[in-house]
Amino acid sequence: MKANVGGIDRTLRILVGIALIALAATGTVGAWGWIGVVPLVTGLFKFCPFYPMLGMSTCPMEKK
Repeated sequence: MKANVGGIDRTLRILVGIALIALAATGTVGAWGWIGVVPLVTGLFKFCPFYPMLGMSTCPMEKK
């Protein structure tokens, strides 16, 4: 897996994931809040499986 999630994208994914999981754990939102695991994991691993399908990447280009 090649990293395809960049800095700001990664930070937002992690924050949104944690927020959704916290809201689900406290009962503020329904069980759908556990979907926050998806952005959290993609942010932590720096890889989104949908980006290659869409031909996207938010990682900066490597300098050669």
